[in-house]
Amino acid sequence: MKHRDRTTVVEVELRWRPGPLVFWLAGCAGVALAAAVALGRWQLVVFAAPMLGVLVTAPWQRHPTTLQVDGGGTVRCFENEEVTCSIAAFVERGYGLVRMHALPAFGLDLRIEEQHDSGVAPAGMRVAMRSARWGRFPVVARIVASSPAGLAIATAEVVAAEIYVYPIADPQRVRLPRIELPDRIGTHLTRKHGPGVEYADIRAYAPGDQVRTVNWPVSARRGRLYVTERFTNRSAEVVVLVDNYQQAPGPASAALELAVRGAAQIVQSTLQAGDRTAVVCLGSSPRWLRPDIGRRQFYRVVDTVLDVGDEHVATTGTLAPHAAVPIGAIVVAFSTLLDTQFALALIDLRKRGHVVVAVDVLRGSPFAKDLDPTMARMWQLERASMYRDMGSVGVDIVAWPAETRLDQAMRLIPEHRRSVRVRR
Repeated sequence: MKHRDRTTVVEVELRWRPGPLVFWLAGCAGVALAAAVALGRWQLVVFAAPMLGVLVTAPWQRHPTTLQVDGGGTVRCFENEEVTCSIAAFVERGYGLVRMHALPAFGLDLRIEEQHDSGVAPAGMRVAMRSARWGRFPVVARIVASSPAGLAIATAEVVAAEIYVYPIADPQRVRLPRIELPDRIGTHLTRKHGPGVEYADIRAYAPGDQVRTVNWPVSARRGRLYVTERFTNRSAEVVVLVDNYQQAPGPASAALELAVRGAAQIVQSTLQAGDRTAVVCLGSSPRWLRPDIGRRQFYRVVDTVLDVGDEHVATTGTLAPHAAVPIGAIVVAFSTLLDTQFALALIDLRKRGHVVVAVDVLRGSPFAKDLDPTMARMWQLERASMYRDMGSVGVDIVAWPAETRLDQAMRLIPEHRRSVRVRR
């Protein structure tokens, strides 16, 4: 997947300063004048006069200059996928000779495929980029401009492009809790009779039944009209809840990797099944995205998780907004379950009548150093007690252990008779 938004145009006002040539000329002229005074040789003054004349005219060469930088815009790709973007800079007002190079970025591999400095044509370069980890990375171009005489230089750093790297989600389909699905055609087979393809039963014809549902072989044997009933297929509404609260350094902060990848897998699985999917991020910058279907919704959801783009809605508070969670939606949360406010948000969603499943992405203890066996056992008992308490209020928690896929962990969700009655 390679997607590129429109290019960005940035105007930069240069601030000139003396170049290295000015200091060389000043040094040579100073040495010559000092030698002329010490030796009493007028010839050395004549030798230093042209350099002094150049230094006197240097301030008049700093004319206001504006550069225009045409960047690569926003580039979107997946992990370990190489993309390229072109960056060009030219003088819009004033004068100057421009050189450009890209600054290294943490987590992003940059390679200059083509580069040329300004002369008759604008300065530009084509950069190949690759990242092994999801995230957003700015491509910063450092521009160095010099006056035609070389007496003044100016530098500027411009964010010429941004690359958004999406996580690669596991292709395995994830099992969701069984609930009463809303009356909307989908792919999930239910036990209710209605439009569908799965055989359910045969009953006598009633006024209003469609003729195409008549089972003619059975009707011919029994001498009266019979129709075939089928199980209907419905679609679900799924809301992915992501814990965005600040975590302590160590395993807790590293668990964000699992939360993002798990959210991407849930979204990919539900959208492939034709379900409407939304996302809510609670924490330092609460935001949510309305539910929708289709391939573009996957990228909208990941943009919301990465806090990029402008399609999500910013909100305040510690609870999920009512407008973000439709009636009868299944809520799948990814969290370390260390923050009390996020746990209260899960309980609030359950009180509204939603089916809430929380995936514990914290593997082991949240402490950077290993605990002694006694403390480690106490921590495990504390987590097990929290699982039991949350389960007593209707919030099912499943652990996501190491070397286990998310679809395997989700199979451990307890089976309940779930009736969804949402209270507003």
